[in-house]
Amino acid sequence: MKVPFLDLKAQYDSIKDEIAKEINWVLENTSFILGDKVKEFEKNFASYCNKKHAVAVNSGTSALHLALLAYGIKERDEVITVPNTFIATAEAISYTGAKPVFVDVNEKNYTIDTDLIEETITDRTKAIIPVHLYGQPADMDPIIDIARKYNLFIIEDCAQAHGAEYKGKKVPIISTGCFSFYPGKNLGAYGEGGAVLTDDGEIAEKIIMLRDHGQKEKHRHKYIGYNYRMDGFQGAVLNTKLKYLNKWIEQRRDKARLYNQLLSGVAETPREDDYAKHIYHLYVIRTKEREKLAKYLKSKEIDTGMHYPTPIHLQEAYSSLGYKPGDFPITEKVVKEILSLPIFPELTEDQVRYVAETIKEFKNST
Repeated sequence: MKVPFLDLKAQYDSIKDEIAKEINWVLENTSFILGDKVKEFEKNFASYCNKKHAVAVNSGTSALHLALLAYGIKERDEVITVPNTFIATAEAISYTGAKPVFVDVNEKNYTIDTDLIEETITDRTKAIIPVHLYGQPADMDPIIDIARKYNLFIIEDCAQAHGAEYKGKKVPIISTGCFSFYPGKNLGAYGEGGAVLTDDGEIAEKIIMLRDHGQKEKHRHKYIGYNYRMDGFQGAVLNTKLKYLNKWIEQRRDKARLYNQLLSGVAETPREDDYAKHIYHLYVIRTKEREKLAKYLKSKEIDTGMHYPTPIHLQEAYSSLGYKPGDFPITEKVVKEILSLPIFPELTEDQVRYVAETIKEFKNST
């Protein structure tokens, strides 16, 4: 049985008539950049996340970059985040001229270890970017307390957490968060896309200008801005898909529960914290035989992923920060053991069972 890591075609086939209608509307109205469909999506996604404002942009990386700029992050500032995340989290900090400062992760859920944050704060620290990794929110209450104590901004990286909840509240929890709509995300565009969600009207207004060359009205430029606008096609696609997001999340959670049941005692399965609703953008197990298991699964036509095999502090791109192996022991331990199994709404029960049985076969053979 072949089990892909992700099947975007299956999801497209289930909604293609609706998508075609919306795409045709964009074509017929030549509403190619921003426009009514993007505005409609912004309104609906803000409502979905219980936020006052959503500003759609061309990628999740751009969303993080503009959010940092809107909060005044600049050269020589420091921004705290984690090394176990996609590099875009750190890149956005670097784009502003600020310095990423890393804090190790909690071994139980792979999000920022809140007990280690304060020791990294200096007089240059201006913000914290907690990453809601794999679909599980970070523990936000301690982060909020620390931010208030030291007068720091919080910008939540929600790129993998569309619809995830912390203590019954959808992320972002505190004012501002950034989303990616890369096609493989739980809410994915048919191309690139992103958004900043916030309750702060001034922040939203500044981001609206920064995404469009710094202008609030045509040819009147308040800032040196960027060409970070979302195109009309992506707004149409995302607005169509948004109505299905809750259903797709529950389908992912059903698959995760089945994996948990079948892999109990076989592999270390993901933890859902008491405070969280995990939306399983990724279903990540741990095993000390990760490489061998991945190869074995591949031989049985089961695709897997690794998120992420090399932490940011050990990437050549960030060698100038001076970090070395051993600086973040938990991150460096887990990245050698984590393996992402196939999970998507259309994954069948038979496919889940086949993956689990194949993992059991591997364990019994070693």
